[in-house]
Amino acid sequence: MRFFLLTVAVVPLAIPAWAAPKVLLGSVESELVPSPVEYAVLLPDGYDSAQEPLPLLYSLHGGGGDRNTLATRLRPIFEEAWRKGVAPMVVVTPSVTKRTFYVDFRDGSEKWETFLVGEFLEHMREKFNVRPDREGTWLTGISMGGMGSLRMAFKHPDKFGAVAAMEPGIEPLLKFSEMRPKHRFWRSDRIFERVYGSPVDHDYYAANNPASIADAHPERLRESGLKIYLEAGDEDMYWLYEGTEFLHQVLWNHKVPHEYHLVHRADHTGPTLRPRLIETLGFFQRAFDRTPLDQRHKAARARLEAMKVGLKERGHYEID
Repeated sequence: MRFFLLTVAVVPLAIPAWAAPKVLLGSVESELVPSPVEYAVLLPDGYDSAQEPLPLLYSLHGGGGDRNTLATRLRPIFEEAWRKGVAPMVVVTPSVTKRTFYVDFRDGSEKWETFLVGEFLEHMREKFNVRPDREGTWLTGISMGGMGSLRMAFKHPDKFGAVAAMEPGIEPLLKFSEMRPKHRFWRSDRIFERVYGSPVDHDYYAANNPASIADAHPERLRESGLKIYLEAGDEDMYWLYEGTEFLHQVLWNHKVPHEYHLVHRADHTGPTLRPRLIETLGFFQRAFDRTPLDQRHKAARARLEAMKVGLKERGHYEID
């Protein structure tokens, strides 16, 4: 039995007259990770009067961030997205140890993945009016947060219905032995060894590398129906477009449906991040859109299906 200690306070930030979203700050004690784990929750306008539970979105911060990434930097972007019609959701950003990769450390000293998919998820569902089902539980993140969101979604598609990774901090490889200096020039040996063991356990790396997970178990991703969104800028200063493109190819080759954007003239930071995040948030709404097809669309599909009869080849995503 785990016990949670919650401290919540409203952030005293000015809120524009057009809306009433609010940020709450809290913390949770756990034996799995260094405690207390501080977090920020962004509640959309109308949360208090919502008749039904809202989707829960984990917004995982990058390597140098913490919960203030959501409370200050990302908050205005979420509010803009809601004003533009993106459906409301409850957003949470937990602060994690710097450069943890959101992974369980090989030596067992910190178990961030176990904490976030277990105790912390239970805590959020107990304290906030959020959906308890996987289709209403989503992941996103930027850079290191993108890496963590992909790993957790790929390893636990039974818990998460959708993942949208922005410029994820992943390498374009399946094996650690394939790592080249260009793939890790900003990450020291100490960072890798703290997470994956000293010396690095190559099998443990592969078990936690999103591309390797997808390559080893593509049928699990296909059968789960996990909604997947990848994006990166083609001028990313860390060259993370290479890892993102590589993962896209792995998913494509294994016929795992996903959406992929290589954003022209976009860097790892800068003014493109705001519209890119709004586009990313729109993915969650599109992914679960159940609007019925209109008659014209149905007729077009039926006409083309008739033309495909007798073809020796099938569509890319059609699996025997």
